[in-house]
Amino acid sequence: MAILWKGAPVATAINERTAAEVAELAANGVQPSLAIVRVGERDDDLAYERMAIRRAEAVGIRIVRHVAPPDTSTEEMRKLMACLNADASVHGILLLRPLPPQIDEACICNAIAPQKDVDGVTSSSLASVFTGAGDGFAPCTAAACMALLSHYGVDPAGRRAVVVGRSLVVGRPLAMLLLQANATVTICHTRTRDLEGICRQADIVVAAAGKPRMIGAKHLSAGQVVLDVGIHDCGDGTICGDVMVAEAEPLVSALTPVPGGVGSVTTAVLLQHVAQATRRQAIV
Repeated sequence: MAILWKGAPVATAINERTAAEVAELAANGVQPSLAIVRVGERDDDLAYERMAIRRAEAVGIRIVRHVAPPDTSTEEMRKLMACLNADASVHGILLLRPLPPQIDEACICNAIAPQKDVDGVTSSSLASVFTGAGDGFAPCTAAACMALLSHYGVDPAGRRAVVVGRSLVVGRPLAMLLLQANATVTICHTRTRDLEGICRQADIVVAAAGKPRMIGAKHLSAGQVVLDVGIHDCGDGTICGDVMVAEAEPLVSALTPVPGGVGSVTTAVLLQHVAQATRRQAIV
């Protein structure tokens, strides 16, 4: 029976370290600050914003909200990013996505100053992750997966890791982080041949394909660690991930729940990035 790797104790440990760093910065006259940029009034954006504000205040990080109307243009968003980049009192920028279709999302992501890109959305940040050089931050969900492995005492070095998913938000950057940690990494996706057989050979399986309950018993084997990054409304009033829990739980050694697993660590990583970005910019 799998041990459930809950995210709450991991997030608590990260938040304690972040609060201590924020207090040290404040003692030196620097108030870490995160700008949250939202376009329109999407319910999921509003929910995430409320949660981020609550958790940021708990560790002493100041939040500045910028809300643009839903018909905002790419050029107007570029001007907003330029103002935030130039504002020395803002140390991190969180852009809530997806953006409305009339906005060039890639353009706006890359308009964020790399040193303030605490969510790892710019090409510069991703280049740092892929090369292992530079100060760019990894995307928060990918970093949250690594934090879970570390907290629960699993060293990726020498282990076989399979990442099912190739997005720039999770799959590909997480594969690079695992590789930097000396894992042997295979990236798979929904069109991979013999996906089941490849997954069964892994020590660590990361389910990040964005398909509800895609990974089941035929993909898994005894003793594996399974990180479920997916989160889906299953249409019956429940939330599920990319893993079929009923099939995985009796088989693998460890499994992250959905909800309450990887997602609960992601915001803690974001706030940790804000504190680190503040220190770099303030040179305290």
